[in-house]
Amino acid sequence: MTKKVLPKEASEFTKKVNEKVKKALPFENTKDFEDAKKGFIGTWDHVKVDTEDGHAVWDLDDYKFIEGEAPDSVNPSLWRIAQLNMTNGLFKVTDRVYQVRGFDMSNTTIMEGDTGLVITDTLMSVETARAALELYFEHRPKKPIKAIIYTHSHADHYGGVAGLISKEDVTSGKVALIGPEGFMEAAVSENIFAGNAMIRRAEFMYGSRLSRGELGQVDAGLGKTASKGHMSLLAPNDTITFDHEKRVVDGIEVEFLMAPNTEAPSEHMMYFPQFKLLNIAEDAVHNLHNILTLRGAQIRDAYEWWKDIDKAIRAFGDKYEVCIGQHHWPTWGNEEINDMLIHQRDAYKYMHDQTLHFINKGLTAIEVAEAVKFPPELEEKWYLRGYYGTLNHDVKAIYQFYLGWYNGNPADLYPLPPEDVAKKYVEFMGGVDEVVKKARVSYEAGEYRWVAEVVKHAVFADGENGEARALLADALEQLGYQSESGPWRNVFLAGADELRNSVPDEVISGVTLDIVEGMPFNLILDYMGIRLNGERSIGKRISMNWKLTDVDENYHLLVNNSVLIYREGEVDDKADLTLTTTRDTFNHIFGGVKSFEAAFADQTAKLEGDAKKFGEFASLLDEFNPVFNIVTP
Repeated sequence: MTKKVLPKEASEFTKKVNEKVKKALPFENTKDFEDAKKGFIGTWDHVKVDTEDGHAVWDLDDYKFIEGEAPDSVNPSLWRIAQLNMTNGLFKVTDRVYQVRGFDMSNTTIMEGDTGLVITDTLMSVETARAALELYFEHRPKKPIKAIIYTHSHADHYGGVAGLISKEDVTSGKVALIGPEGFMEAAVSENIFAGNAMIRRAEFMYGSRLSRGELGQVDAGLGKTASKGHMSLLAPNDTITFDHEKRVVDGIEVEFLMAPNTEAPSEHMMYFPQFKLLNIAEDAVHNLHNILTLRGAQIRDAYEWWKDIDKAIRAFGDKYEVCIGQHHWPTWGNEEINDMLIHQRDAYKYMHDQTLHFINKGLTAIEVAEAVKFPPELEEKWYLRGYYGTLNHDVKAIYQFYLGWYNGNPADLYPLPPEDVAKKYVEFMGGVDEVVKKARVSYEAGEYRWVAEVVKHAVFADGENGEARALLADALEQLGYQSESGPWRNVFLAGADELRNSVPDEVISGVTLDIVEGMPFNLILDYMGIRLNGERSIGKRISMNWKLTDVDENYHLLVNNSVLIYREGEVDDKADLTLTTTRDTFNHIFGGVKSFEAAFADQTAKLEGDAKKFGEFASLLDEFNPVFNIVTP
């Protein structure tokens, strides 16, 4: 077995960069540490959550090293948020309103209604959701859950729902499950269509395979990291569709404001007049957020973002006394909340407007990202530091939102693929050894961005060259140590680790039975179309009728011209075959619990017609490799 290559220490250049951060930012302002602990009721000695078979889902003991002054290998500002994100337990926000923080990357908010509980967001995993509720019940009366409100369509806010309630609770109406318009489609499409690539990239973004420590993963900015438990999804039985729509849930009044295409495609904020409390969802947390997340997603709309924060200020700015988000800690006091929201609003508008300002001066995305800097009145705010999103990559996302990937230079319109261009670059520069030799001089001068840029070509020209891989890893590592952003640090260090120690072989799937059960069937068929191998499908024509008897749905599927076309409610009398099954059986097949062969054997699925055509269709569907290369060819 090959011995793992361990991380290196911070260089002298990195030490100096991080030392400058200590002098540049207002570390004497410690109010966030006071607010993060305000209302603390209790926690566990060891915040550790496991699956039933002992698999670790969440363990804050891994982060016990985060105390005292920042080490040389961690940006002091990132160290600060890493310390704040260690604050964990049950907290009283105001009368009848509690939060559990530090039991996952996100928070769960628990309100005490007339007869039971109204919970906002359910964390990412079933196991952490159960643990959070268990902690709450250790300190508060054990009452039934009357309602759950989803703030938006990201998994760390709905994934734990099955740990709190059942599908039957929702379908029977026993529990109100409230979500914003478009929630289900956004939740499944964003995580399924490009899910394989997003999961792989998320491993880099959250540093999920990195060791925890001063030379490894310390934080994700928005929270410690993503939990690793069972993710579930239940469809809302009550949907919010317009601004100022109201509900009374177990005696608790709530007024909603829609915020689609801000931090998530489907999102809403809410105001609780009895508590004078604004839940801003994830549109204003204690860091600058992503306009485009590094794991990959649809670009968010910075214009709508600032407008929706302003909408909340205009609607409730003279009313609220408490503002909570579903990450980090609350803000108390009307003046303090307005100050925070105004600066948050202005930050997103500044990024939007100044990006377009420089776009209209002819700058490219990379040039705009170097040009746009926050003014001092925004830069000095701790809640606008780039712990999660960064000004640099947010500006590039806004550029992409308006102008796309092409920078306007014809030389960049039809570039060679990475491996081809790398071999040409390296040939022109005198070979891999010469590139590495020159780059090592630049490395010793602390030019880590340049070293990463040039040695990347050496690695893609000769992926097995140990010296090139090692030097690129060293450069990425120092960039990680200097990064204020948790995701930037994680991405750089994950890249360095894979260059030194190869790509991992574990398989992680984002398609679970719970997720499949929540998917409209047309989205499942869309995903099958994505899996269809276009090249192998050339010349194929397969016509199929699929009948789902338990939900009384019929679909006609046609493979032709190397695409899968489907139509709901249609039947082809001349189809090659008819597949008859139930939606429940298909869920188990698509969710990886059961095979078609097993379903045919126990007759929960039946085929009429040309069985060979069905086998031919199945052979055209690719299984995606969940551990594809990123930093190597």
